[in-house]
Amino acid sequence: MADANRQVLRRSVTEFTCNGLEQLSPDEAYVYVSNHRDIVLDSSLLQYYMFNNGFDTAEITFGANLMMNQFVIDIGKSNKMFRTERPGGNIKDFYLRSHHLSQYIRHIVTEERHSVWIAQRNGRSKDGNDKTDEGVVKMLCMSRCPDRVSAVSELHIVPVSVSYEWESCDVLKTLELYESQFTKYTKKPGEDLNSILTGILQQKGRVHIELCRPIGVSELTCLSRLTTKDYYRAVSDIITDRIIDGYRLFPNNYIAYDFRYGCTRFAKTYTPDEKEAFSQRVQELSRYDTCEFEQLADIFLGIYSNPVKNKLRI
Repeated sequence: MADANRQVLRRSVTEFTCNGLEQLSPDEAYVYVSNHRDIVLDSSLLQYYMFNNGFDTAEITFGANLMMNQFVIDIGKSNKMFRTERPGGNIKDFYLRSHHLSQYIRHIVTEERHSVWIAQRNGRSKDGNDKTDEGVVKMLCMSRCPDRVSAVSELHIVPVSVSYEWESCDVLKTLELYESQFTKYTKKPGEDLNSILTGILQQKGRVHIELCRPIGVSELTCLSRLTTKDYYRAVSDIITDRIIDGYRLFPNNYIAYDFRYGCTRFAKTYTPDEKEAFSQRVQELSRYDTCEFEQLADIFLGIYSNPVKNKLRI
């Protein structure tokens, strides 16, 4: 996979950077809780960086919905991926599967001493908002009740923030969000595979991964008096804020913000050429005749501008 990642970087990435590794030890196991923008590359590029810097690669959560054929399953297995279930169906069965997942992750980290990568929410973020789902924290704690502090601290959670100059599958995400406004979105046959291939092949410009400060025992202890529900929310908020703080904004993000809100607040952060290139990208949405261009453009601009809005919030 190292060679495959090198090919992706060479063909579709102009610059790849990563910060924060000095906070971690190659002899320790971690749970990397990451924002999720691309089905394959978010975890794959992190693996590649770890591999090149003397760290063992992590086991990776692999959504059951992505197991569309044996080829994809084989790739998943060869990359230490393990199956996870989406919410839905029988509540009892989902609870049991979640509890089993929690036990497995804790076993891998605390006993096998291997790291694990998991997304901060169910599925990819399609609107640019990287908010951590409390359900992820709840799931991780299932296997270590009732000591909530130890349940989180012994997993050595490291929030991870992945930023793309050109958002992975930005047009596809825009079309999905547009359709979701009018009806429950149902994926078309082969859609996930198309997203995987588009994410790999699409030009991404600069890509940055920020390994944020790990969540420590002392800050978790300060939350120990909270109710269980509030504890899950507080931990998820810590992860969210670190991912947002670590997110690297590019000119496209600032341009989208100024376009969307009709202002020039960040005009000094981008050049006329960068503004023109982004504007042309927005105009490409006009070829989708069955959709309202203004609505599509607003969704598209939201994907890029929401990270700016979120940073302003914290």
